[in-house]
Amino acid sequence: MGSCARLFTPAYVGGRTAAEHWDLTEQIFKDVVVITGQAIRKKRQERQGFQFALKHIDASKIFGTKTIWRHQTKVLVSDVHRTVVDMLDDPALGGGIQHVSDCLNSYLKRANRDDQKLIEYGERLDNGAVFKRLGFLAERTQSGAKLAELCSARLTAGNAKLDPALNCSRLVTKWRLLIPEMWTKGASH
Repeated sequence: MGSCARLFTPAYVGGRTAAEHWDLTEQIFKDVVVITGQAIRKKRQERQGFQFALKHIDASKIFGTKTIWRHQTKVLVSDVHRTVVDMLDDPALGGGIQHVSDCLNSYLKRANRDDQKLIEYGERLDNGAVFKRLGFLAERTQSGAKLAELCSARLTAGNAKLDPALNCSRLVTKWRLLIPEMWTKGASH
């Protein structure tokens, strides 16, 4: 993974791959998620025997990373807070919104949980959908009320989808969020 991730520099390992690293999930994925400042032609690539799921972002949005060692190679990985925010920014990076929700629930139980860091990273990414998704999901947990409040204060105009890959037909007006029918239980309208 280490030398392969360098193929996409400036880049870091993130999403569901970082969620595995930070023990937010026990689910194992076959590909490595790399978020890169490089222009890419194909979002899925195989290099040196590894399957990569790639996402391009502006290089100025590469922040919130930690250096880890894989054998003798330094690898940049999103820190646990950035991992959560990236998956809320693009649920596909997290393996879909159900898995993202499960990872968020794990995060909210951690000793190093940092609601302010989530908010700060969300503001730096400048995607209003992050706060809509985070607020909606946090509100559904026992310990998420304060975090949901912080998100509510940052709502942008317009509606977003809980997961762009799903048919989202129900509007949760409080969060300006379109959700799939199966997510309506526990949703405040």
